[in-house]
Amino acid sequence: MPESVVLAPESVVLLHGFSGTHHAFDGVISSLDRERYRPLALDLPGHGALHAQRPIDFDSCVASVLDRAPASFALCGYSMGGRIALHVALAAPDRVTRLALVSSSAGIEDAAERARRREADDELARSLEREPLEAFIERWRTQPLFAGDPPGVDALARADQRRNRTDALAAVLRGVGTGQMQPLWARLGELTMPVVAVAGERDQRYAAIAARIAALAPDGRVEIVAGGHNLLLENPDGVAAALSARDRASDRG
Repeated sequence: MPESVVLAPESVVLLHGFSGTHHAFDGVISSLDRERYRPLALDLPGHGALHAQRPIDFDSCVASVLDRAPASFALCGYSMGGRIALHVALAAPDRVTRLALVSSSAGIEDAAERARRREADDELARSLEREPLEAFIERWRTQPLFAGDPPGVDALARADQRRNRTDALAAVLRGVGTGQMQPLWARLGELTMPVVAVAGERDQRYAAIAARIAALAPDGRVEIVAGGHNLLLENPDGVAAALSARDRASDRG
């Protein structure tokens, strides 16, 4: 009989959302098979341990991720982290083996809508500079996007947000907020790696966005799992399963 081949664990780089930190992926990491995957959750510029890093724009975020990532890796981003992950995958397709976008988008296409979002982000940035962190957390967590979150998810999200600084989050909004991003929908066809777009079944807006991303990526698929927008905290097992669903060809036999 031929000898079995023991593969090294696959490196998986994990990028959190706005006002979170790498701890947002703690549950997902716990759900991954550590014999198959080597997870690396990063703080993005302006967050957590990188609160003082400047400048903050999409190019600098891409460079920050690539500088800390291994030579070859699967990439998963949640919400804002998904938008940055898209930029990383397009900038370094030779290094990104697979891409998972969780509750994320390829940007706002309509220029007027994008301008309105940019104004809203700037207003929020100004409030961050004059109000305490707890006031921002309350404002952020009570928006309709998170209305259906179970109490335990809300508590975990607030605890993670408290690891950040208001001045740094203001800089993030002005540098890589949704309104600052040029849409990447027209470039999804350039993605050469398998792509999975993941959304929660209660998060109907992002479920539709996920379906569109999967349709435009050459090797794309959509995964709708139980939960709302903040799947990392509400359904880490579902996110881990979506990440693990496409086995490496050498494992299929």
